[in-house]
Amino acid sequence: MESANVKTISDCFIKPKIVTEQAKKPTNFSPWDLAMININYIQKGLLYPLPNDQNFSITTFLDDLKDSLSATLTHFHPLAARLATVKQQNPPSLAIFINPVNSPGARFIHCSVNLTLDNILTPNDVPLIVHSFFDHHKAIDHDGHEQSLLSVQVTELIDGIFIGCSINHMVVDGTSFWHFFNSWSEMVRSKRGNDLFDPISRPPVMDRWVPAGSEPILTLPFTHEDEFIDRPNPPVLRVRIFRFSSDSLAKLKAKVNSECNTTKISTLQSLSALVWRCMTRARQFPADKETSCTLAVNNRRRLSPPLPDNYFGNCVQVLRVTTTAGELLDQGIGWTAWRLHEAVINHGDKEIREFIDSWVKSPFVYKMGVLFDGDSIQMGSSPRFDMYGNEFGLGKGLAVLSGYANKFDGKVTLYAGREGGGSMDLEVCMLPENMGAFESDEEFMSVVRGENGS
Repeated sequence: MESANVKTISDCFIKPKIVTEQAKKPTNFSPWDLAMININYIQKGLLYPLPNDQNFSITTFLDDLKDSLSATLTHFHPLAARLATVKQQNPPSLAIFINPVNSPGARFIHCSVNLTLDNILTPNDVPLIVHSFFDHHKAIDHDGHEQSLLSVQVTELIDGIFIGCSINHMVVDGTSFWHFFNSWSEMVRSKRGNDLFDPISRPPVMDRWVPAGSEPILTLPFTHEDEFIDRPNPPVLRVRIFRFSSDSLAKLKAKVNSECNTTKISTLQSLSALVWRCMTRARQFPADKETSCTLAVNNRRRLSPPLPDNYFGNCVQVLRVTTTAGELLDQGIGWTAWRLHEAVINHGDKEIREFIDSWVKSPFVYKMGVLFDGDSIQMGSSPRFDMYGNEFGLGKGLAVLSGYANKFDGKVTLYAGREGGGSMDLEVCMLPENMGAFESDEEFMSVVRGENGS
């Protein structure tokens, strides 16, 4: 597999089928968006078996994808634009926005690779070649001034097809990423194509949220991008996907809740507690070493009044729970899960607005090296996102895979399990010297195997 390389067959840009009046106007950013300017693009995609149908034509398939993408971009028009910056003089600051003028559109690339589905799915670790199934390798959001905000790469394998999307993280969070992906798949499935304005079941809400009383155009307090750009350069990592059945997760949740004499702790909080404990044990930290677990939380319904579920943009915040390695491992898993549960339930409108007010008074941008320190873990994405409902006429996907982006020691990405019913997959990134201890950790692997008692 090391000798395999991805070859580009064609490369073009796709514009919205119809340019609405709204699509001609610039889109301003919210504080959540602007803080993301240093972060990598979101890169997620699905691997499919090649259809058995004798009449399947890759050329027709690609044409259908492009047509439906153009129709979908009519609704998600910021994805066909570029970033632009205007320098303000008094006080010196940068106003960054989405500029639809003169953009060539979203990028669409067709590639091939001399590999089979088994080459990707059989190894324990996710093969490095998967990074090449995505465009915008190592790009950060600021690069969206010159590069497309959305790039689709369709990679043909010998017996399969991978559809990978790279979307600028200033423009979308995970909720909005999968909202777009779901809508595109819906457009392919409906093959409506003849309607002048193809409808979708969940039109996105495009107006960006800014706190009442603040300027409609928020700025960053810099005079030049060199003052804030800090490209992440993570070490070499092992990346492995662990699969959890719904039954095993139900047992874990029951065990955790029974330890705390409650029924309130969620499956996700239980699983996060398990991963945090076992990853800390594998890292062999001294007892007094501080370690954190951060959870990405969707703020849409937590605001009052709430934002619509279809709000398009970033509306996510990171909650951090910190303790020492000694306390984490001395206490039971229920204690850890309860700490995470408390952080989540205590995060509401008041806390969100305090964070936003503080940002407006003193704007900042996230730096990966500071956010992700190698002593902590971060739980990202969500098993609630509809991933396997995206079929594109190919049937159900075999696996959800991600690119190079936003991977670092201790990053854990949550996916819905392919069999549904509450099953989950975890993509775990760790330093090679620690992954061996983690994947043989008995507490962790007993839950993977479904042997954990309730």
